[in-house]
Amino acid sequence: MNKVGIGVIGCGVISGAYLTAAKGFPILDIRGLADMNPAAAEARAKEFGLKAMSIAALLADPTVEIILNLTIPKAHVAVGLQALDAGKHVYSEKPLGVVFKDGKKLVDRAAQKKLRVGSAPDTFLGGAHQTCRKLIDSGKIGTPVGGTAYFMCPGHERWHPAPDFYYQAGGGPVLDMAPYYVTDLVNLLGPVARVAAMTSMPKQTRTITSQPRAGQSIPVEVPTHAAGTLEFVSGALVQMSMSFDVPAHRHLPIEIYGSKGTLIVPDPNRFGGEIAFAAEKDKWVPLKTDMPYADGNYRSIGLADMAHAIRSKRPHRASGALALHVLEVMEAFDRSASSGKAIAISTRPARPAPLGESLVRRKLAA
Repeated sequence: MNKVGIGVIGCGVISGAYLTAAKGFPILDIRGLADMNPAAAEARAKEFGLKAMSIAALLADPTVEIILNLTIPKAHVAVGLQALDAGKHVYSEKPLGVVFKDGKKLVDRAAQKKLRVGSAPDTFLGGAHQTCRKLIDSGKIGTPVGGTAYFMCPGHERWHPAPDFYYQAGGGPVLDMAPYYVTDLVNLLGPVARVAAMTSMPKQTRTITSQPRAGQSIPVEVPTHAAGTLEFVSGALVQMSMSFDVPAHRHLPIEIYGSKGTLIVPDPNRFGGEIAFAAEKDKWVPLKTDMPYADGNYRSIGLADMAHAIRSKRPHRASGALALHVLEVMEAFDRSASSGKAIAISTRPARPAPLGESLVRRKLAA
């Protein structure tokens, strides 16, 4: 196998999940780790048996073809542009950027340089979500009519050791969690045409309850509760709510309503989960996942797919165009809330191709 050299910039919490999952994709060759805090890179390198480097050395390394950008959201575009200018492809943690115009600048720069941009989330490539995609495409639910998408919790200060950025510009539940939901919905239903939404900020400060800063108060600078409706190009209408202000609820993550029945889609922040279908009220039938990558945390699969796509000269699935569309949809929540009007979405990415084969060994049945 002609492996693809990967350089990682950003060695925070999420890097552990990426580096663990990357071991399962033989095409990925992690060449080095870098971080603005050299100690963070050294610690991760020691943990995974890899090499810590400076950012400059990593960008100058000719064996590195893709920069895996795991920095904080506000740095995604700046680091991505730096990597592109160094002649590297870029795969970013979500979101692509914190504002649409900057995300577009990144995608446009990549096109100018004939380089690729990819972006998380890649959970839509998980077996459960690919199974749901196949069910919808096969006509199982008939014509999609609408749906619901919910992520609601009390806030990340309960568990994150440094939750400040979730409540600063570039944070909030929409930019943090909606990428999973909107990306999966585009995978299932195609692109979004219009967004109408409202937002609120019930608390001006938050008290951290996680260690090591339990008891500290942090300011809230962004809306922490958002509710809206996505109108898809197909005509389907999906109600969506993202919140850091809800102690408990009973809504399922995603439901898709069709002319012949309803499909329960599992948590889009996971690769697997329970799928169910009902053609009549309260007559739910569990459905089996029949696609790979549903039994673990494969949070490098989008990067691996991009690496395979580079080698085989095909489009990659977790693409910059998809991530830019998702960013425009998310930004439309604030724009709609501020203006009191529905916001038309200008981007129209193609639905990513279904994942019809294993990225490791074998062809799968159609």
